[in-house]
Amino acid sequence: MHRRTSPWGPLRGLALASAGVLALTSCGGSLGDEDDGGGDGGETLVIGYVTPQTGALAPFGEADAFVVDQMTDYFAENPVELGGTSYDVEIVVKDTQSDSRRAGEVAGELINDDGADLILAASTPDTVNPVADQCEANGVPCITTVAPWQPFFFGRGGTEDEAFDWTYHFFWGLEDVEAVYQDMWGQVTTNQQVGALWPNDPDGNAWSGDFPTAVEPNGYTITDPGLYENGTQDFSAQIAAFQGAGAQILAGVPIPPDFATFWQQAQQQGFRPVIATVAKAILFPSAVEAIGPSADGLSTEVWWSPQHPFTSSLTDQSAQELADAFEEETGQQWTQPIGFVHALFEVAVAALDEAGSTDPQAVADALAGLQVSTIVGDLDWTSGPVPNVAKTPLVGGQWRATEGGDHPFDLVIVSNSEAPDIPAAGTVEPLG
Repeated sequence: MHRRTSPWGPLRGLALASAGVLALTSCGGSLGDEDDGGGDGGETLVIGYVTPQTGALAPFGEADAFVVDQMTDYFAENPVELGGTSYDVEIVVKDTQSDSRRAGEVAGELINDDGADLILAASTPDTVNPVADQCEANGVPCITTVAPWQPFFFGRGGTEDEAFDWTYHFFWGLEDVEAVYQDMWGQVTTNQQVGALWPNDPDGNAWSGDFPTAVEPNGYTITDPGLYENGTQDFSAQIAAFQGAGAQILAGVPIPPDFATFWQQAQQQGFRPVIATVAKAILFPSAVEAIGPSADGLSTEVWWSPQHPFTSSLTDQSAQELADAFEEETGQQWTQPIGFVHALFEVAVAALDEAGSTDPQAVADALAGLQVSTIVGDLDWTSGPVPNVAKTPLVGGQWRATEGGDHPFDLVIVSNSEAPDIPAAGTVEPLG
Protein backbone atom coordinates (compact mmCIF):
# COMPACT_ATOMS: atom_id res chain seq x y z
CA MET A 1 0.00 0.00 0.00
CA HIS A 2 1.22 3.48 -0.72
CA ARG A 3 0.01 7.00 -1.14
CA ARG A 4 0.37 9.53 -3.91
CA THR A 5 -0.41 13.23 -3.87
CA SER A 6 -4.12 13.68 -4.54
CA PRO A 7 -4.93 15.18 -7.96
CA TRP A 8 -7.82 17.06 -6.35
CA GLY A 9 -5.53 19.69 -4.91
CA PRO A 10 -5.00 20.77 -1.30
CA LEU A 11 -7.70 20.07 1.22
CA ARG A 12 -9.70 23.00 2.50
CA GLY A 13 -8.89 23.99 6.03
CA LEU A 14 -11.41 23.48 8.79
CA ALA A 15 -10.78 24.24 12.40
CA LEU A 16 -9.40 21.05 13.92
CA ALA A 17 -11.20 19.55 16.87
CA SER A 18 -8.63 17.24 18.38
CA ALA A 19 -9.87 13.73 19.12
CA GLY A 20 -7.76 12.72 22.08
CA VAL A 21 -6.34 9.22 22.44
CA LEU A 22 -7.94 7.66 25.49
CA ALA A 23 -9.05 4.30 26.77
CA LEU A 24 -12.75 3.58 27.17
CA THR A 25 -14.41 1.86 30.09
CA SER A 26 -17.40 0.87 27.95
CA CYS A 27 -17.85 0.49 24.22
CA GLY A 28 -21.57 1.20 24.10
CA GLY A 29 -23.62 -0.01 21.16
CA SER A 30 -25.31 -3.39 21.08
CA LEU A 31 -22.63 -5.92 20.20
CA GLY A 32 -21.27 -6.52 23.65
CA ASP A 33 -17.79 -7.88 22.93
CA GLU A 34 -16.01 -4.78 21.65
CA ASP A 35 -14.31 -3.64 24.87
CA ASP A 36 -11.59 -6.26 25.06
CA GLY A 37 -8.96 -3.74 23.92
CA GLY A 38 -5.79 -2.67 25.64
CA GLY A 39 -5.54 -3.12 29.35
CA ASP A 40 -1.76 -3.06 29.63
CA GLY A 41 -1.44 0.67 30.27
CA GLY A 42 -0.16 1.45 26.75
CA GLU A 43 -1.53 3.93 24.23
CA THR A 44 -5.02 3.23 22.88
CA LEU A 45 -6.38 4.02 19.44
CA VAL A 46 -10.16 4.51 19.44
CA ILE A 47 -12.06 3.51 16.30
CA GLY A 48 -15.77 4.29 16.23
CA TYR A 49 -18.11 2.19 14.11
CA VAL A 50 -21.66 3.33 13.26
CA THR A 51 -24.19 1.01 11.64
CA PRO A 52 -27.89 0.09 11.68
CA GLN A 53 -28.15 -3.01 13.88
CA THR A 54 -31.86 -2.68 14.69
CA GLY A 55 -34.86 -1.33 12.82
CA ALA A 56 -35.81 -1.57 9.16
CA LEU A 57 -32.17 -1.55 7.96
CA ALA A 58 -30.98 -4.17 10.45
CA PRO A 59 -30.11 -6.74 7.74
CA PHE A 60 -27.23 -4.45 6.78
CA GLY A 61 -25.78 -4.98 10.26
CA GLU A 62 -26.05 -8.77 10.42
CA ALA A 63 -22.32 -9.24 9.89
CA ASP A 64 -21.24 -6.59 12.41
CA ALA A 65 -20.78 -8.78 15.47
CA PHE A 66 -18.73 -11.31 13.51
CA VAL A 67 -16.43 -8.72 11.92
CA VAL A 68 -16.00 -6.66 15.10
CA ASP A 69 -15.12 -9.81 17.06
CA GLN A 70 -12.69 -10.83 14.32
CA MET A 71 -11.05 -7.41 14.30
CA THR A 72 -10.89 -7.30 18.10
CA ASP A 73 -9.00 -10.59 18.05
CA TYR A 74 -6.80 -9.39 15.20
CA PHE A 75 -5.80 -6.16 16.93
CA ALA A 76 -5.18 -8.00 20.20
CA GLU A 77 -2.45 -9.94 18.39
CA ASN A 78 -1.42 -7.11 16.04
CA PRO A 79 -1.29 -3.74 17.81
CA VAL A 80 -1.05 -0.80 15.42
CA GLU A 81 2.54 0.50 15.21
CA LEU A 82 2.74 4.23 14.46
CA GLY A 83 5.90 6.30 14.64
CA GLY A 84 7.57 3.92 17.04
CA THR A 85 4.55 3.75 19.36
CA SER A 86 2.42 0.63 19.79
CA TYR A 87 -1.34 1.25 20.05
CA ASP A 88 -3.95 -1.10 21.36
CA VAL A 89 -7.21 -0.69 19.46
CA GLU A 90 -10.65 -0.11 20.95
CA ILE A 91 -13.64 -0.52 18.63
CA VAL A 92 -16.61 1.51 19.86
CA VAL A 93 -19.85 0.38 18.22
CA LYS A 94 -22.95 2.54 17.92
CA ASP A 95 -26.38 1.46 16.64
CA THR A 96 -28.31 3.99 14.54
CA GLN A 97 -31.58 2.08 15.06
CA SER A 98 -32.09 2.72 11.32
CA ASP A 99 -32.69 6.40 12.02
CA SER A 100 -30.68 9.09 10.22
CA ARG A 101 -30.99 11.58 13.07
CA ARG A 102 -29.70 9.04 15.55
CA ALA A 103 -26.82 8.28 13.16
CA GLY A 104 -25.68 11.88 13.48
CA GLU A 105 -26.23 11.85 17.23
CA VAL A 106 -24.15 8.74 17.89
CA ALA A 107 -21.39 10.07 15.64
CA GLY A 108 -21.38 13.14 17.88
CA GLU A 109 -21.13 10.89 20.93
CA LEU A 110 -18.13 9.12 19.45
CA ILE A 111 -16.43 12.44 18.79
CA ASN A 112 -17.31 14.33 21.97
CA ASP A 113 -17.66 11.60 24.59
CA ASP A 114 -15.57 8.67 23.39
CA GLY A 115 -12.67 10.55 21.86
CA ALA A 116 -12.69 8.58 18.62
CA ASP A 117 -9.54 9.00 16.56
CA LEU A 118 -11.23 7.63 13.45
CA ILE A 119 -14.86 6.85 12.64
CA LEU A 120 -16.14 4.15 10.30
CA ALA A 121 -19.74 3.91 9.10
CA ALA A 122 -21.67 1.66 6.74
CA SER A 123 -25.00 1.03 5.13
CA THR A 124 -27.18 3.37 3.07
CA PRO A 125 -27.03 7.16 2.79
CA ASP A 126 -29.34 7.34 5.81
CA THR A 127 -26.36 6.19 7.88
CA VAL A 128 -23.22 7.35 6.13
CA ASN A 129 -24.31 10.89 5.25
CA PRO A 130 -25.18 12.15 8.75
CA VAL A 131 -22.12 10.41 10.21
CA ALA A 132 -19.86 11.93 7.57
CA ASP A 133 -21.40 15.36 8.10
CA GLN A 134 -20.66 15.19 11.84
CA CYS A 135 -17.07 14.19 11.18
CA GLU A 136 -16.63 16.91 8.56
CA ALA A 137 -17.92 19.54 10.97
CA ASN A 138 -15.67 18.35 13.80
CA GLY A 139 -12.45 17.63 11.93
CA VAL A 140 -12.42 13.86 12.55
CA PRO A 141 -11.29 11.44 9.81
CA CYS A 142 -14.14 9.26 8.60
CA ILE A 143 -14.34 6.26 6.25
CA THR A 144 -17.72 5.11 4.94
CA THR A 145 -19.12 2.46 2.59
CA VAL A 146 -22.24 0.56 1.42
CA ALA A 147 -24.00 3.50 -0.22
CA PRO A 148 -23.74 4.52 -3.88
CA TRP A 149 -21.16 7.25 -4.18
CA GLN A 150 -23.53 9.84 -5.74
CA PRO A 151 -25.81 10.29 -2.69
CA PHE A 152 -22.73 10.28 -0.45
CA PHE A 153 -20.92 12.97 -2.48
CA PHE A 154 -23.51 15.07 -4.28
CA GLY A 155 -26.14 14.48 -1.62
CA ARG A 156 -23.86 16.21 0.88
CA GLY A 157 -23.11 19.15 -1.41
CA GLY A 158 -19.82 17.96 -2.85
CA THR A 159 -18.45 19.22 -6.17
CA GLU A 160 -15.30 18.41 -8.11
CA ASP A 161 -13.97 21.83 -7.14
CA GLU A 162 -15.02 21.57 -3.51
CA ALA A 163 -13.87 18.32 -1.97
CA PHE A 164 -14.53 17.25 1.61
CA ASP A 165 -11.64 17.51 4.05
CA TRP A 166 -12.28 14.63 6.43
CA THR A 167 -14.71 12.15 4.89
CA TYR A 168 -13.80 9.37 2.44
CA HIS A 169 -15.99 6.73 0.85
CA PHE A 170 -15.67 3.52 -1.17
CA PHE A 171 -18.44 1.77 -3.08
CA TRP A 172 -19.90 1.51 -6.57
CA GLY A 173 -22.03 4.15 -8.26
CA LEU A 174 -25.42 4.42 -9.92
CA GLU A 175 -23.73 4.16 -13.31
CA ASP A 176 -22.54 0.69 -12.34
CA VAL A 177 -25.86 -0.63 -11.08
CA GLU A 178 -27.65 0.80 -14.12
CA ALA A 179 -25.28 -1.10 -16.40
CA VAL A 180 -25.60 -4.33 -14.40
CA TYR A 181 -29.40 -4.15 -14.32
CA GLN A 182 -29.63 -3.54 -18.06
CA ASP A 183 -27.32 -6.48 -18.70
CA MET A 184 -29.64 -8.69 -16.64
CA TRP A 185 -32.75 -7.29 -18.37
CA GLY A 186 -31.20 -8.02 -21.76
CA GLN A 187 -30.87 -11.71 -20.92
CA VAL A 188 -34.65 -12.23 -20.99
CA THR A 189 -37.32 -11.19 -23.49
CA THR A 190 -39.44 -8.22 -22.33
CA ASN A 191 -41.38 -5.29 -23.74
CA GLN A 192 -38.82 -2.94 -22.10
CA GLN A 193 -41.52 -1.36 -19.92
CA VAL A 194 -40.07 -0.75 -16.44
CA GLY A 195 -42.05 -0.14 -13.25
CA ALA A 196 -40.03 1.95 -10.79
CA LEU A 197 -40.46 1.59 -7.04
CA TRP A 198 -38.69 4.62 -5.53
CA PRO A 199 -38.98 5.52 -1.81
CA ASN A 200 -38.82 9.07 -0.53
CA ASP A 201 -35.39 8.75 1.07
CA PRO A 202 -31.81 9.60 -0.03
CA ASP A 203 -31.51 6.41 -2.10
CA GLY A 204 -34.88 6.84 -3.76
CA ASN A 205 -34.24 10.47 -4.59
CA ALA A 206 -30.87 9.66 -6.15
CA TRP A 207 -32.07 6.65 -8.13
CA SER A 208 -35.27 8.28 -9.39
CA GLY A 209 -33.32 11.23 -10.77
CA ASP A 210 -30.52 9.24 -12.40
CA PHE A 211 -32.06 5.96 -13.57
CA PRO A 212 -34.36 7.21 -16.38
CA THR A 213 -31.56 9.23 -17.96
CA ALA A 214 -29.40 6.11 -18.08
CA VAL A 215 -31.87 3.52 -19.37
CA GLU A 216 -34.39 5.36 -21.56
CA PRO A 217 -31.86 6.04 -24.38
CA ASN A 218 -31.51 2.25 -24.64
CA GLY A 219 -35.20 1.75 -25.43
CA TYR A 220 -36.62 1.30 -21.93
CA THR A 221 -39.65 3.25 -20.71
CA ILE A 222 -39.94 4.05 -17.01
CA THR A 223 -43.31 4.17 -15.26
CA ASP A 224 -42.76 6.14 -12.06
CA PRO A 225 -45.87 6.58 -9.90
CA GLY A 226 -43.96 8.93 -7.58
CA LEU A 227 -41.97 8.65 -4.39
CA TYR A 228 -43.66 6.77 -1.57
CA GLU A 229 -42.93 7.02 2.15
CA ASN A 230 -40.94 4.32 3.91
CA GLY A 231 -43.31 2.19 5.96
CA THR A 232 -46.09 2.34 3.37
CA GLN A 233 -48.59 -0.48 3.93
CA ASP A 234 -50.67 -0.23 0.75
CA PHE A 235 -48.96 -0.36 -2.66
CA SER A 236 -52.16 -0.71 -4.69
CA ALA A 237 -51.57 2.57 -6.53
CA GLN A 238 -48.07 1.58 -7.60
CA ILE A 239 -49.18 -1.89 -8.67
CA ALA A 240 -52.08 -0.46 -10.70
CA ALA A 241 -49.70 1.96 -12.45
CA PHE A 242 -47.32 -0.85 -13.36
CA GLN A 243 -50.15 -3.06 -14.61
CA GLY A 244 -51.60 -0.19 -16.61
CA ALA A 245 -48.28 0.31 -18.36
CA GLY A 246 -47.86 -3.41 -18.97
CA ALA A 247 -44.54 -3.33 -17.14
CA GLN A 248 -42.62 -6.57 -17.54
CA ILE A 249 -39.60 -5.26 -15.61
CA LEU A 250 -39.54 -4.08 -12.01
CA ALA A 251 -36.77 -1.92 -10.57
CA GLY A 252 -36.56 -0.29 -7.18
CA VAL A 253 -34.57 0.49 -4.07
CA PRO A 254 -36.97 -0.13 -1.15
CA ILE A 255 -36.10 -1.06 2.41
CA PRO A 256 -36.55 -4.80 3.14
CA PRO A 257 -39.91 -4.74 4.99
CA ASP A 258 -41.48 -2.44 2.40
CA PHE A 259 -40.53 -4.69 -0.49
CA ALA A 260 -41.88 -7.73 1.33
CA THR A 261 -45.20 -5.90 1.66
CA PHE A 262 -45.15 -4.74 -1.96
CA TRP A 263 -44.27 -8.15 -3.37
CA GLN A 264 -46.97 -9.94 -1.40
CA GLN A 265 -49.56 -7.45 -2.63
CA ALA A 266 -48.21 -7.68 -6.19
CA GLN A 267 -48.69 -11.44 -6.15
CA GLN A 268 -52.20 -11.07 -4.76
CA GLN A 269 -53.16 -8.45 -7.35
CA GLY A 270 -51.71 -10.34 -10.30
CA PHE A 271 -48.66 -8.21 -11.09
CA ARG A 272 -46.00 -10.68 -12.17
CA PRO A 273 -43.12 -9.12 -14.13
CA VAL A 274 -40.74 -11.17 -16.24
CA ILE A 275 -37.77 -9.87 -14.22
CA ALA A 276 -37.54 -7.94 -10.95
CA THR A 277 -34.22 -6.28 -10.13
CA VAL A 278 -34.45 -4.84 -6.64
CA ALA A 279 -31.68 -3.03 -4.80
CA LYS A 280 -31.27 -2.90 -1.03
CA ALA A 281 -34.34 -4.94 -0.08
CA ILE A 282 -33.22 -8.38 -1.25
CA LEU A 283 -29.48 -8.21 -0.77
CA PHE A 284 -29.62 -10.47 2.28
CA PRO A 285 -30.60 -14.12 2.78
CA SER A 286 -32.72 -13.26 5.81
CA ALA A 287 -34.76 -10.75 3.81
CA VAL A 288 -35.29 -13.19 0.95
CA GLU A 289 -36.31 -15.99 3.31
CA ALA A 290 -38.83 -13.63 4.93
CA ILE A 291 -40.54 -13.19 1.54
CA GLY A 292 -40.91 -16.93 1.07
CA PRO A 293 -41.24 -19.07 -2.08
CA SER A 294 -42.21 -16.12 -4.32
CA ALA A 295 -38.67 -14.77 -3.87
CA ASP A 296 -37.38 -17.46 -6.21
CA GLY A 297 -35.92 -15.68 -9.24
CA LEU A 298 -35.69 -12.17 -7.79
CA SER A 299 -32.48 -10.44 -8.86
CA THR A 300 -30.25 -7.79 -7.34
CA GLU A 301 -26.79 -6.26 -7.46
CA VAL A 302 -23.93 -8.20 -5.88
CA TRP A 303 -21.19 -6.10 -4.30
CA TRP A 304 -19.37 -9.02 -2.63
CA SER A 305 -19.58 -12.80 -2.57
CA PRO A 306 -17.40 -15.83 -1.76
CA GLN A 307 -16.61 -15.98 -5.49
CA HIS A 308 -14.96 -12.55 -5.55
CA PRO A 309 -11.23 -13.08 -6.29
CA PHE A 310 -9.89 -10.81 -3.54
CA THR A 311 -7.89 -11.27 -0.34
CA SER A 312 -7.80 -9.40 2.97
CA SER A 313 -4.75 -7.22 3.50
CA LEU A 314 -5.05 -7.89 7.25
CA THR A 315 -5.85 -11.59 7.68
CA ASP A 316 -4.83 -12.96 4.26
CA GLN A 317 -8.23 -14.65 4.01
CA SER A 318 -9.78 -15.06 0.59
CA ALA A 319 -13.38 -14.02 0.10
CA GLN A 320 -14.38 -17.69 0.24
CA GLU A 321 -12.45 -18.23 3.47
CA LEU A 322 -14.00 -15.16 5.10
CA ALA A 323 -17.51 -16.26 4.09
CA ASP A 324 -16.83 -19.79 5.36
CA ALA A 325 -15.58 -18.43 8.68
CA PHE A 326 -18.77 -16.39 9.05
CA GLU A 327 -21.00 -19.39 8.36
CA GLU A 328 -19.03 -21.65 10.69
CA GLU A 329 -19.08 -19.17 13.56
CA THR A 330 -22.64 -17.88 13.22
CA GLY A 331 -24.50 -20.78 11.64
CA GLN A 332 -25.97 -18.25 9.18
CA GLN A 333 -25.65 -17.97 5.42
CA TRP A 334 -22.99 -15.57 4.16
CA THR A 335 -24.22 -12.05 3.50
CA GLN A 336 -22.78 -9.28 1.35
CA PRO A 337 -21.86 -6.76 4.08
CA ILE A 338 -19.26 -9.17 5.54
CA GLY A 339 -16.69 -8.12 2.98
CA PHE A 340 -17.33 -4.39 3.16
CA VAL A 341 -17.37 -4.17 6.96
CA HIS A 342 -14.08 -6.08 6.98
CA ALA A 343 -12.70 -3.74 4.30
CA LEU A 344 -13.49 -0.68 6.44
CA PHE A 345 -10.91 -1.89 8.93
CA GLU A 346 -8.45 -2.67 6.15
CA VAL A 347 -8.72 0.90 4.89
CA ALA A 348 -8.43 2.28 8.42
CA VAL A 349 -5.20 0.38 9.07
CA ALA A 350 -3.77 1.33 5.68
CA ALA A 351 -4.52 5.02 6.27
CA LEU A 352 -3.03 4.97 9.77
CA ASP A 353 0.04 3.15 8.50
CA GLU A 354 0.50 5.74 5.75
CA ALA A 355 -0.07 8.62 8.18
CA GLY A 356 2.38 7.20 10.70
CA SER A 357 0.45 8.74 13.59
CA THR A 358 -3.03 9.33 14.98
CA ASP A 359 -2.87 13.01 14.03
CA PRO A 360 -6.24 13.73 12.35
CA GLN A 361 -4.78 15.86 9.56
CA ALA A 362 -2.15 13.24 8.76
CA VAL A 363 -4.80 10.51 8.59
CA ALA A 364 -7.05 12.63 6.35
CA ASP A 365 -4.12 13.44 4.06
CA ALA A 366 -3.29 9.74 3.84
CA LEU A 367 -6.86 8.88 2.89
CA ALA A 368 -6.87 11.49 0.12
CA GLY A 369 -4.19 9.59 -1.80
CA LEU A 370 -4.61 6.06 -0.50
CA GLN A 371 -4.29 2.98 -2.68
CA VAL A 372 -4.87 -0.40 -1.04
CA SER A 373 -5.90 -3.91 -2.06
CA THR A 374 -8.72 -5.28 0.09
CA ILE A 375 -11.21 -8.13 0.40
CA VAL A 376 -13.60 -6.09 -1.82
CA GLY A 377 -11.03 -5.19 -4.49
CA ASP A 378 -8.36 -2.62 -5.26
CA LEU A 379 -9.25 0.80 -3.89
CA ASP A 380 -7.71 4.00 -5.24
CA TRP A 381 -8.73 7.42 -4.00
CA THR A 382 -6.53 9.13 -6.59
CA SER A 383 -8.60 8.00 -9.58
CA GLY A 384 -12.03 9.43 -8.79
CA PRO A 385 -14.68 9.50 -10.18
CA VAL A 386 -14.86 12.50 -7.82
CA PRO A 387 -12.77 13.58 -4.85
CA ASN A 388 -13.16 11.56 -1.66
CA VAL A 389 -14.43 8.45 -3.49
CA ALA A 390 -12.89 5.12 -4.53
CA LYS A 391 -14.95 2.69 -6.58
CA THR A 392 -15.53 -1.03 -6.15
CA PRO A 393 -16.63 -3.59 -8.78
CA LEU A 394 -20.24 -4.70 -9.20
CA VAL A 395 -21.95 -7.76 -10.65
CA GLY A 396 -25.54 -9.01 -10.72
CA GLY A 397 -27.13 -12.01 -9.06
CA GLN A 398 -30.38 -13.98 -8.99
CA TRP A 399 -31.83 -15.77 -5.99
CA ARG A 400 -32.55 -19.43 -6.71
CA ALA A 401 -34.55 -21.74 -4.47
CA THR A 402 -32.58 -24.82 -3.45
CA GLU A 403 -33.75 -28.36 -2.85
CA GLY A 404 -32.05 -30.10 0.01
CA GLY A 405 -29.33 -27.48 0.29
CA ASP A 406 -27.90 -25.90 3.40
CA HIS A 407 -30.03 -22.79 2.84
CA PRO A 408 -33.45 -22.11 1.24
CA PHE A 409 -31.98 -19.82 -1.44
CA ASP A 410 -28.62 -19.32 -3.11
CA LEU A 411 -27.49 -16.08 -4.74
CA VAL A 412 -26.11 -17.00 -8.18
CA ILE A 413 -23.98 -14.49 -10.09
CA VAL A 414 -25.60 -14.08 -13.52
CA SER A 415 -24.06 -10.85 -14.80
CA ASN A 416 -20.38 -9.92 -14.80
CA SER A 417 -20.25 -7.65 -17.84
CA GLU A 418 -18.94 -4.81 -15.68
CA ALA A 419 -16.43 -6.95 -13.75
CA PRO A 420 -15.35 -9.96 -15.84
CA ASP A 421 -12.73 -10.99 -13.27
CA ILE A 422 -15.59 -12.03 -10.98
CA PRO A 423 -16.91 -15.36 -12.32
CA ALA A 424 -20.53 -15.82 -13.30
CA ALA A 425 -22.23 -19.11 -12.49
CA GLY A 426 -25.31 -18.88 -14.70
CA THR A 427 -27.63 -16.65 -16.69
CA VAL A 428 -30.87 -14.89 -15.82
CA GLU A 429 -34.01 -17.02 -15.73
CA PRO A 430 -37.41 -15.30 -16.11
CA LEU A 431 -39.66 -15.17 -13.07
CA GLY A 432 -42.33 -17.83 -12.80
